[in-house]
Amino acid sequence: MPANNMNLVENPYDVVLITGITGSGGSYLAEHIVQNYPTIDIHGISRWHSTTNINNLESINSCVEIHECDLNDLPSVYRVINQVRPEVIFHLASHANVRSSFDIPISVLSNNVLGTANLLEAVRMTGIQPVIQICSTSEVYGQVEPSNVPIDENCPIRPVSPYAVSKATQDLLGRAYFASYGTHVIITRMFTYINPRRTDLFATSFAKQIAWIEHGLQNVIVHGNLDSVRTLIDVRDAMSAYWKAVVHCEPGETYNIGGVTTMTVGEVLEALISLSNSDISTREDTTLLRPADVTLQIPNTEKFRKVTGWLPQYEVEESLQYLIDYWRDRAQRVKFDLEISG
Repeated sequence: MPANNMNLVENPYDVVLITGITGSGGSYLAEHIVQNYPTIDIHGISRWHSTTNINNLESINSCVEIHECDLNDLPSVYRVINQVRPEVIFHLASHANVRSSFDIPISVLSNNVLGTANLLEAVRMTGIQPVIQICSTSEVYGQVEPSNVPIDENCPIRPVSPYAVSKATQDLLGRAYFASYGTHVIITRMFTYINPRRTDLFATSFAKQIAWIEHGLQNVIVHGNLDSVRTLIDVRDAMSAYWKAVVHCEPGETYNIGGVTTMTVGEVLEALISLSNSDISTREDTTLLRPADVTLQIPNTEKFRKVTGWLPQYEVEESLQYLIDYWRDRAQRVKFDLEISG
């Protein structure tokens, strides 16, 4: 891997707050900041029923301060914001499972929209002016026309899932608070990333199932639609991009973030299977298919790169190896625990 020149970015901040810090993205972001900017005071918001994810922070637990807070409860959000008084807020907390959002749409909409409104309102009530990055998603673009590919920030947003609607609403709330109150909101729209800690992502699901098959814990890989096209980015590159955004990007603006390698979901599955020596079979599971799918996700990231100078550092082969090694380690632990208990 090329030397990572992301560390050369100057650090203008002393105190940051990460919503959803114990989650898959928030924990990787916290690790990135600890490893690259160790003098920063890192705070995180987590609610009591997210504590099962606390192990995501096991390597840096002593370096962060976690505040129990439910974003759907405005008084508790105000309490944390007023206590921490952050200079930067990374807003990652959300219900992010696209497929399940079709089954529990009201819960997803309520959680993601109200939580964001409460966060923005709590900041306004304290009178501070932190940079707030709303970490949005390419899902807000929906099923784009081929003429709009690669997708830039001017592409119309046409969300097709309740999750995507909730993220599009977050974007609009951020724009409204910027326009009405001068809140320093930056919106980033992340395209598909390879994140070992988030099991609802297709690549992570594949890697986990392969590892389970290798350790005799499962017999066959189940999958949904294999024809969707995605441009992939490593989670570690994604987190360095998030940091670059709060240093260099302009409040009130929207920026696409994504990788450079485009593959179908099926090609990702084949690439992961090729990393295994086991005999692996697959079958489609119709319950994994979405009622409305987004099948063409190729980003134009020129605006973000021009402002930040950011470039991804990890090749997709490195990312997939990192992903499957992560799940092999966990499969080994599960098998050991089963053998001990059995």
